[in-house]
Amino acid sequence: MTLAVIVQARAGSSRLPRKVLELLGDKRVLDRVLDRCRRIAVADHVICAIPEGEADDPVADAARRAGVAVFRGSEHDVLARYLGAARMVGADEVVRITSDCPFIDPDMVDQLVALYRESGADYANNTLLPGFPRGLDCEIVSTAWLERADAEATDPADREHVTAWIRNRPGLKLACLEGPGGEAANWRWTLDYPADLAFCRAVFERAGEAAAELDFSALSELCRKAPDLVAINAVHADPARPDIRRPAAIVRDYLPAGARPPVR
Repeated sequence: MTLAVIVQARAGSSRLPRKVLELLGDKRVLDRVLDRCRRIAVADHVICAIPEGEADDPVADAARRAGVAVFRGSEHDVLARYLGAARMVGADEVVRITSDCPFIDPDMVDQLVALYRESGADYANNTLLPGFPRGLDCEIVSTAWLERADAEATDPADREHVTAWIRNRPGLKLACLEGPGGEAANWRWTLDYPADLAFCRAVFERAGEAAAELDFSALSELCRKAPDLVAINAVHADPARPDIRRPAAIVRDYLPAGARPPVR
C-alpha cells in the first residue's frame, strides 16, 4: 500500500493572510510543517496541495524549495485537489494535514496510521474524541473513498472540507486515536489568528531550534511549566470543544515514544 501525506496550503486567509509564509525562527511556517511531515516513518510521499493561480505561486515555490512534490488544483474544491494529488503518486491511502499545524507530531501520525491499518477502519482521525490541542489534527482515508466522495458529493461544504461527506456515510467504520484530554484539549497550537502566531513564535524563542523537534509530550510539558505561553492565545480557545465527542467504533489511546496498545 502506498501512503501519501498531503498537506493543503494556500496564501489566502481572512484572519491571517499569507500565514504559511510567516517565519518561525529562521524558517517559514510551511517549512516547519513539511519538515515534520517528512519525519512520518510510514509516509511514502509528502505532497503539498496548493490552489492554482498567481496568488498562490509563492506558496508553491516555497514548497518546492522545501523539497516536496507540489500539486496545483482548485482553491475551493479541496476534495478534488486532494484526489488529484493522491492520483499523481498512485497513493492507496491518504493522510490529510493542514499547513496551519507547525507542531504536527510525526509519531502521532504513525500511531494513527497503525490504528487505521490494524483495525480495518474505513476512516480514522484524532479529533472524533477531542483530547489533543488544536493544531495536531490529522486523518487518514483510502483513495477509493476519496474517489467515491468526488463522484457523489455535491454540497460545496463537503467538497471544501474533503472528508465531511465520507465521515457521514451510514455504516462507516470510524476509528479515533484519543488524546489525554484535560487542559491539553483547550490549548491552541494551530495558526489562525495573530495571537496564534505570537504563541508559535514564543515557543521558538523559549526553546530555540529545538522547538522544531518537540513532540506532543515535550511541548505539553513546556506549556505546563510556562502558563504564560498558553495565555498568549487562550482568548481564542473554545471551552466547549472537549465536550464535542462523536462516537467511534474503535478507540486507541495515544502513548508517547511510539507505544502501540491493543485496539479496544
